[in-house]
Amino acid sequence: MQTKRILIYGRVSTAEQRHDSQVTEVQSYCARRWGEAAKLTIVTDTASGANTSREGLDRMMQLVRREKVDVVACFKLDRLGRSLPHLAQLIGELDRHGVAIVATSQGIDTSHDSPAGRLQMHVLIAVAEFERTVIVERVRAGQTVAKAKGVKFGRPSTLHVREPEVSALLKSGMSCRRVAIETRLPLGSVFRISRRLSPA
Repeated sequence: MQTKRILIYGRVSTAEQRHDSQVTEVQSYCARRWGEAAKLTIVTDTASGANTSREGLDRMMQLVRREKVDVVACFKLDRLGRSLPHLAQLIGELDRHGVAIVATSQGIDTSHDSPAGRLQMHVLIAVAEFERTVIVERVRAGQTVAKAKGVKFGRPSTLHVREPEVSALLKSGMSCRRVAIETRLPLGSVFRISRRLSPA
């Protein structure tokens, strides 16, 4: 059997808690599942799951991005992330790097050598994609409501700062196109200032 590079991730919320029980459980599962073919790396955090940036988790993802991990194993998925958006993001990135997910207490094992595992990964990815779609739709709906109330998005216009310069060039007889070249402003912006100068 080909060696499996398995990263065991454990997390507790406070210094009074210990990682031992969850890490031991995951180690036992990996020993039963892969035997001597398992090459284990253990990474732990003592931090709230609400924190999307944690020392151990960041180290884990660095190893994933460097293609140093085949399987991320944990006791429960909520050890990785407490919020669905964050968990969805992690699942999506792990899948892009071809990394399987194991959550021993939840019966999740998405190893690619298991048809049931591939099905589980497809389900997790579908949930992650659904969550991303819901977030995008919420943002768009919020923007629509805000625009209806007159809220403007994007950086505030600084065209008024250049208006005296542009006005002076236009009044000297220079064409809008030439002014745009001289000032390096978009032609449309120069036209807007030109219209303001024109008598009604």
